[in-house]
Amino acid sequence: MTPFDPQNPQMRRRRFRPIPVRMLVPNFITLLAICAGLTAIRLSTEGRMDLAVYAIVFAAVLDGVDGRVARMIKGQSKFGAELDSLADFVNFGVAPGLILYFWQLHELNNGGWIAAMVFAISGGLRLARFNASIDDPDKSAFAANYFTGVPAPGGAILALLPVYLAFLGIPRAPAVLTAAYTLLIAFLMVSRLPVFSGKSVKMRVPPEMVLPVFVSVVFFIALLIGYPWYILSICSVLYLISLPLGWKSYRDQERLAASAAATTTAGAAAPTTTTAASAFAPAPSDTEDERPTRLN
Repeated sequence: MTPFDPQNPQMRRRRFRPIPVRMLVPNFITLLAICAGLTAIRLSTEGRMDLAVYAIVFAAVLDGVDGRVARMIKGQSKFGAELDSLADFVNFGVAPGLILYFWQLHELNNGGWIAAMVFAISGGLRLARFNASIDDPDKSAFAANYFTGVPAPGGAILALLPVYLAFLGIPRAPAVLTAAYTLLIAFLMVSRLPVFSGKSVKMRVPPEMVLPVFVSVVFFIALLIGYPWYILSICSVLYLISLPLGWKSYRDQERLAASAAATTTAGAAAPTTTTAASAFAPAPSDTEDERPTRLN
């Protein structure tokens, strides 16, 4: 390896090449999401659970924004991908687990702490598996439209469902049930359950639909701000209901892919059978040989 020579202008330019601004913007958004997750932990220790949940939801919104911004401005980088994974572990693994512990799970003493730890660890394992399977060459084409297990942001939003219901005035469930529900969401995160990813949804909006879509998004945001616990509870329940539908859709796609592969294999084997049979066919007569080539 050639040592760095500060007197060589070419090596100096290579070593101190500036980073494009387009690669910094997504990373700033990710760092802002980390700040939101850490702030949620602090707020939960102070007993301000409503603000802590707001911070988690804000971090989830930023998590969806940073990737789209990076693709939009062509600012993807390996550094940004690794930073995003670390942010997701803090925001959607550690922070929700601590919020649930300080909210109710502490009533179970060590049992509640174990449930919170299992949830946080499951979030880390889920992210590690996702990073390891990105470049899987054996993945089917249709599998790109599904997550393997509930994604970390979705798991965080689902795990906080008991908190939303309590803010709606519904009596708290026993701490044991909250711990069991937390462990269930942790299991769904590390499971092999196919979950709709939404990647197959086209983001291009026809010009005539831009205004209705814009109004719908603004209306949803207004509802989320005005009635946060109702909207988060409804979205969480609908997401749980969609999990069996995602599994069924994946199985249907898998069966269709297997049928198509079997048909392709049968079609490829057919010419071989015909060739083998033609080896035992009688030789053509001299009259047939005298025909023009295009008729043979």
